[in-house]
Amino acid sequence: MARPLGSDIVEDLQLLGAKIKQAKMEYDQYFLGNRPREPVLAKGEVQKIIAYWSNLPIRNTANRFRFNNLCARFFTFRRQWGEIVRKIEEGTYEPHNLRARRRVPLDEADQPQGVPEIPAASVPADDAVCDAYLEARRACGQGGVARERVVALIRQQREAIREKFGCRDVLFRVVVEDGRPKLKATPLRA
Repeated sequence: MARPLGSDIVEDLQLLGAKIKQAKMEYDQYFLGNRPREPVLAKGEVQKIIAYWSNLPIRNTANRFRFNNLCARFFTFRRQWGEIVRKIEEGTYEPHNLRARRRVPLDEADQPQGVPEIPAASVPADDAVCDAYLEARRACGQGGVARERVVALIRQQREAIREKFGCRDVLFRVVVEDGRPKLKATPLRA
């Protein structure tokens, strides 16, 4: 049976150090592409121990110093992990981009087989966004979707976002993530 948290601070600090190392190792594996999902469970276990001991006074100076060092190390890792996860979601994480470029060798005489460049600045008109979305679907090898259905979806989402955020308009753009085109919305404030 597992020992309850808080019975011995020295053992809890050893456990905290081991859990931080484990979380770092799992995140490194995730960033290398060896894990399919972000290891949030390992991060949550560390946060649980930190939250427990943050609310209790640690009278021994050496233990308090060690706890503060472990917390600082974890918070540094957590910030780095958050930045890398954000880059992965945006498609700007360079190690993943390098790996993707190695998978699809391009001859200079050939046209790129991948996804066409989609301008970062999108046109707020529903038809232009619909055209860009349908072109991205074709380039990614996905089946066709009725144009009217896409335009109706864009208009429906625009109205829902206007109501939710109280904005004057919504700007849509097409992005490709993991080989799939997606519509991203940005509320425009008045």
